[in-house]
Amino acid sequence: MLIKLAFLNLGRNRRRTLLTLSSLVISAAMLILSLGIFSGMFADMLSSATDNYTGHITISRPDYQQEHDLYLNFSPAPALLDQLQHTRGITGLSERLRAFGLLSGRDQSRPAELLGVDFAQEPQVTTLNQKLIAGTFPTRDAAGQGVIGSALARRLGVTVGDELVLVSQAADGSIANALLTVSGIFDSGDQMLNTRLALVDLHWLQNTMALPGKVHEIVLRCEQPLRAATLAATLQQQLGDTVEVLDWGKRLPQMQEVIASYDISRLIFVAILYSAAALGVLNTFYMAVLERATEFGVLLALGMPPRRLRWLVVLESLLLGALALVGALLLGGVLTWWMSRYGIDLSNQLSAVTYAGGTIPPRLRAVHDWNNYLIPSLCLLLVSIAASYLPARRASRLQPVDVLRRL
Repeated sequence: MLIKLAFLNLGRNRRRTLLTLSSLVISAAMLILSLGIFSGMFADMLSSATDNYTGHITISRPDYQQEHDLYLNFSPAPALLDQLQHTRGITGLSERLRAFGLLSGRDQSRPAELLGVDFAQEPQVTTLNQKLIAGTFPTRDAAGQGVIGSALARRLGVTVGDELVLVSQAADGSIANALLTVSGIFDSGDQMLNTRLALVDLHWLQNTMALPGKVHEIVLRCEQPLRAATLAATLQQQLGDTVEVLDWGKRLPQMQEVIASYDISRLIFVAILYSAAALGVLNTFYMAVLERATEFGVLLALGMPPRRLRWLVVLESLLLGALALVGALLLGGVLTWWMSRYGIDLSNQLSAVTYAGGTIPPRLRAVHDWNNYLIPSLCLLLVSIAASYLPARRASRLQPVDVLRRL
């Protein structure tokens, strides 16, 4: 009975109902879209920080990630690699050996980091193979070939097909000296990587540095990057103390703080927007109670308990919030889908911004995150109920005799 009365009352003044409904729908839909865009920005930052170089999880000797000591290496057992490949939540792995040396081009020499990788494995973990601006990404049999950053290539004065001379110190104390052919040049969007990084064949670097069969780290890619910490803790328990398992949050603590602060800022953003929406609902129902004082007085005179009258006003507000929620989810979902599919390119007005180890590209795009729908939905219903409390309380305290005297 109360639900039927609530629907009838909402339909009696359609203009007021539609105005309130439209304001709730638009505010909630814009909030869903805004949260989706914020999530897209942080997803781009995390992707740029991990997809170019770091990966989601690294397995190495203890303290290697802090010291990058050439001698903190290990030989990965086939059983370990098989275990990692069949671990739930891991979508790819890459074995790496790292060395530092001097690369010489035509007339210039520059210090560089040489990252020995299996060129067939590396695309499972990073996306540098998709960021070539010249040349090709080497195949599995690529001894003596390498891919270097755009800034490094420019400073060395080399292009695709040119040869570089590597000079370093091998693990046995000898001078590591070898020729490296530039097969490709990449632009990662990170100036530091573009200036110092060169990807080379893993087996070639192992032989050059006198470290046959050795690697410094195994890098993993996770299906859900935000849950990498949990997966890393599980792997640490399984593998023991002989290796150190670090997730991207441990290697990029600033990025972890940015992601953590996003959850707080999201709640603050929701609270500010819905506080304004709550005032609109409160004003609407206060006006409705004043206009319908006679109606409420008659209902009280006919024997309706004040408690049921109070519930009637709350129910009307709740139904209005539920209708607004349906519209907001539809509109917000469509807008988020459009922004995730097409987005807005701002490269003509803005440049990429590097912050906390990640890069925000000059574009706006949204990603679908259930929290971006769930939080606004729950808050909208709570706001609808909370905003109706004072009008409902006023309606239930009306005196039938005083109201009927005005007729």
